[in-house]
Amino acid sequence: MTQTELKTTPLFNAHQKMGAKLVDFGGWNMPVHYGSQIEEHHQVRKDAGMFDVCHMTIVDLRGSDVIAYLSRLLANDVAKIAGKPGKALYSCMLNNEGGVIDDLIIYAMAPDWVRVIVNSATRENDLAWMRSQLGDNAVELTERDDLAMIAVQGPNARVLAGKALGDDIAGAEELKPFNAILINQGADNERFVARTGYTGEDGYEIVCANEQAESVWNGLYEAGVRPCGLGARDTLRLEAGMNLYGSDMDETTSPLESGLSWTVDFSDPERHFIGREALEKQKNNGIKYKFVGLILNGKGVLRAHQKVIVEGEGEGELTSGTFSPTMQKAIGFARVPVGAAEHCQVEIRNKLLDAKIVKLPFVRNGKVLSG
Repeated sequence: MTQTELKTTPLFNAHQKMGAKLVDFGGWNMPVHYGSQIEEHHQVRKDAGMFDVCHMTIVDLRGSDVIAYLSRLLANDVAKIAGKPGKALYSCMLNNEGGVIDDLIIYAMAPDWVRVIVNSATRENDLAWMRSQLGDNAVELTERDDLAMIAVQGPNARVLAGKALGDDIAGAEELKPFNAILINQGADNERFVARTGYTGEDGYEIVCANEQAESVWNGLYEAGVRPCGLGARDTLRLEAGMNLYGSDMDETTSPLESGLSWTVDFSDPERHFIGREALEKQKNNGIKYKFVGLILNGKGVLRAHQKVIVEGEGEGELTSGTFSPTMQKAIGFARVPVGAAEHCQVEIRNKLLDAKIVKLPFVRNGKVLSG
């Protein structure tokens, strides 16, 4: 696919004006950085940065059966947030074998309206699966490709967003974490603001009409929020212990071996969600692998697919890895034998290097939690 064939977001012109280095990201022409990935990483940890996440897929589900439909579709139980307008829930969507089709966030906005945000790389597969599971449910599924989304993240993100957008996001300052609000400023000026993110810092994800995205972006910039690219987004989410679909889990791995057991709700024996039987069988047979954080002792860089050796237990594999700008150490996620304790070795360029096994996350809200 050539550069001219790549899809672009409503912020493409803004990225060019701000000097972004653009790369092919799953068929989208997206900014990887605006000069320094490291500086952008620290900007989010210490102040406020913004990300173009317009490539994410926004889906509105409306109808009287929407909660019943999602209760079967998702591994987490949507009933927990039903009747709580704006409350968000993170979940995996599984296939019949218990593999992860995608991970997503659900916002219960009304008894008959739920907004779902799914990954861009899995868009076609997700939508096809969701439609195939509708059955006789009174649910209408609408992809909202008329909407754009900007993530504003960092300790000063909410204050600066309020300064930049004023009445357009009035009321968002009262949001609790993992909640959203719909703000109407007339038919052509709607704002959906969620206190969610993918960096381990506080902030908002702001949804607006495509036509208004560049104005919102520029307003945030003028208020002191700096643009950040995909490079910083990846190091931030890794430090924060947040999975990346396609790297840390996919249709061949279950949430039980991907650090996502907490997103699977078995509490209601009458809720027969897709993949439940396979997960229960896996539990009964014994989980063979667990999902952990690794910190490399000494020099080197951890990367996906490097072999992890746990003495006396067997082998595992890195699923993600990077050099942590905050910790100044090589860190990564790995799927290792369930009996692994504190130490392992990683095979890097035919050498075995010592690493420490730690509990995730590494960093949250600017504080190092594992070291």
